[in-house]
Amino acid sequence: MISLRSLFHRQAEPLMGLDISSSSIKLVELGFMDKSMPPQGLLNNDHVADPSHWVLERCAMETLDRPWVVDGHIEQLEPLAEALGRLLQRCGTTTKRVAMALPPSSVITKKINLPAGLNEAEMEAMVQVEANQYIPFPLEEVSLDFCVVGPSAASAADVEVLIAAARREKVQDLQALAESVGLDPVTVDVESYAARRAAWAAIQSVPFNGDPPMVALLELGATTSSLQVLRQGEVVFERDQAFGGAALTQAIAQQFGFSPEDAEARKRKGDLPDSYATEVLPAFLDSLAQDVARALKYFFTSTPYHRVDQILLAGGCATLSGLPQAVSHWVQTPAAVLNPFAGMALGAGLSTAVGTSMGSNPLHQRQAPSFLTACGLAMRRAA
Repeated sequence: MISLRSLFHRQAEPLMGLDISSSSIKLVELGFMDKSMPPQGLLNNDHVADPSHWVLERCAMETLDRPWVVDGHIEQLEPLAEALGRLLQRCGTTTKRVAMALPPSSVITKKINLPAGLNEAEMEAMVQVEANQYIPFPLEEVSLDFCVVGPSAASAADVEVLIAAARREKVQDLQALAESVGLDPVTVDVESYAARRAAWAAIQSVPFNGDPPMVALLELGATTSSLQVLRQGEVVFERDQAFGGAALTQAIAQQFGFSPEDAEARKRKGDLPDSYATEVLPAFLDSLAQDVARALKYFFTSTPYHRVDQILLAGGCATLSGLPQAVSHWVQTPAAVLNPFAGMALGAGLSTAVGTSMGSNPLHQRQAPSFLTACGLAMRRAA
């Protein structure tokens, strides 16, 4: 039913997570602290256990000169493959199996009920019949997958099944990119699924009294930011917004007369004029926080829910000085930066390079929130 080998199932061998966006390629490879006790996933592998079971073996990023990927569509394969090749060479991995992802806008998902007790072939046949009702393309033009979520709440004789479908050419583009540099693409996921998988430990730790907490997970990209609101692990709201770090790059370029490329490079290195902290950054933080407030206001007005208890910030802008405070001010809700590697041990290669403590590595302090999706993709493996 699919051109790759499963959207949902766990992978038994070493696996890299590759998050490819318009501005960068991010790579994460994880191992297990105790191979006799692998992390136990919950439904669809969306949730994973204690991060102390994981070892961060590799973590690296390659910045892209141009937006060669737009909304999950690879527009320039050759330069993107060259960038990926440089990243692989620099991190020194020998792992070939890779998990990649498409944005939610490129994937159609639907939950349906099917009779319990079907074997895989029977269920596959019924899924294809049901999929015709929900997918606005001929089935021969899509990559389709499904998994059993659990017992149906509507009928004891049924199970709930999650169907996911994407245009085949988008899946094949990812496959071609991976294979062009000698990788074996075994899994195509959905970016939002991977993000919340990596954030699950932080989501679980949000305190609450009585009612289950409502947690907003906000991943800030270069041009688009993804907002998910979760309640007891279930997504009750999901929306992409057209705001992100590129606006800060543009403001820096305009204020100081830099080229866009120079402004982006200086922003990443922290090599900016002293007046940046007073003349550029505060206005951007307020603008970004107001965008977050508007997105949550839409959530409140379009759903039965009227509160959010915690906002978790990830993505390239998440560690900007003052951002959690600005968001908390405009939304009147506590906000915190999410580090997907918190609680993980460092592998031998990273330990040698940066010492034994996670906090000693500036990569994890400054850039860790950028690796949320890549980390969630790497968590698709199981011992």
